[in-house]
Amino acid sequence: MWPSWREATERALYGDDGFYRRTRPAAHYRTSVSTSNRFAEALCRLLEDLDDALGHPDVLHVVDIGSGTGQLLTDLDRVHPAGRLRLTAVERGPRPDSLPAEITWTDRMPETVSGLVIANEWLDNVPVDVVELTVDGPRLVLVDPATGTERTGGPPDPADLAWLERWWPLAEIGDRAEIGRPRDEAWAGVVRRLARGLAVAVDYAHQRGSRPTGGTLTAYQDGRQVAAVPDGSCDITTHVALDSCADAGLQAGATASRLTTQRHALRALGVLGRRPQMKMASTNPTGYLRELRRTGEEAELIDPAGLGGFGWLVQTVGIYLPVAPAATMER
Repeated sequence: MWPSWREATERALYGDDGFYRRTRPAAHYRTSVSTSNRFAEALCRLLEDLDDALGHPDVLHVVDIGSGTGQLLTDLDRVHPAGRLRLTAVERGPRPDSLPAEITWTDRMPETVSGLVIANEWLDNVPVDVVELTVDGPRLVLVDPATGTERTGGPPDPADLAWLERWWPLAEIGDRAEIGRPRDEAWAGVVRRLARGLAVAVDYAHQRGSRPTGGTLTAYQDGRQVAAVPDGSCDITTHVALDSCADAGLQAGATASRLTTQRHALRALGVLGRRPQMKMASTNPTGYLRELRRTGEEAELIDPAGLGGFGWLVQTVGIYLPVAPAATMER
């Protein structure tokens, strides 16, 4: 049997013995959350603006989709002023034993959210089909799950062909694309459940006009980039057409939308990576070392060649865009 990449990836990642049923992302690749709690601190500043926009409700809901170990919510629980956050982790894997009891663990998005929804490196793990342009037009790429060997199959369905024509037109024989329609639908579902508040997607991303001609299909295992073999042994991933997701969010009811990079967004939220003044090394050496460590942690988050190059999609429902990130969100 030769399934499409979407079918094979779904089983490889989320099947009964799938990759994300057996392991945690932090064991295989570095994320903004796993670097330090600086990412959570930046989100706390975003939450302050969101709290103002919502009129300081009694409870501010924070939902983390693709939560992994729940580390982001654990960090938020620790660094945010206590009392008003309701924290929900959405994850298909089992609840970690060490997760604080006040964090809700579920495998599906809540029906209604008033607050913040954060999807950090979630959309790239929503399985998609891979297509290749042949002399007969776009054709699905099929894969042997045991070896990763590929061959071409039939044409995509009409809805996927329409998506390709609008968002990722193929120009030359051999060009490849990943059909992002399932991600558009997943993101639209998030926006529809946001009664009032802010939804943020952070991911490897590209936009129309600069799509990679060979596609972005790859995999990670034990901290290394490896060949994509959908046998459940590795994380299968492709970059996200965030501009398409943005359009889907607007169609689903988002009232404001911005696309930017993590570097721009986090710098607007106070993550600057500035070195402490040298005189501090003699007047307060312990404090100097502490600030130097912070500088390194912040610099990693905003490095344009690394995590800082991630795309950020920020959309609101029923409120204005928070002031801090909105200032640098225009493309």
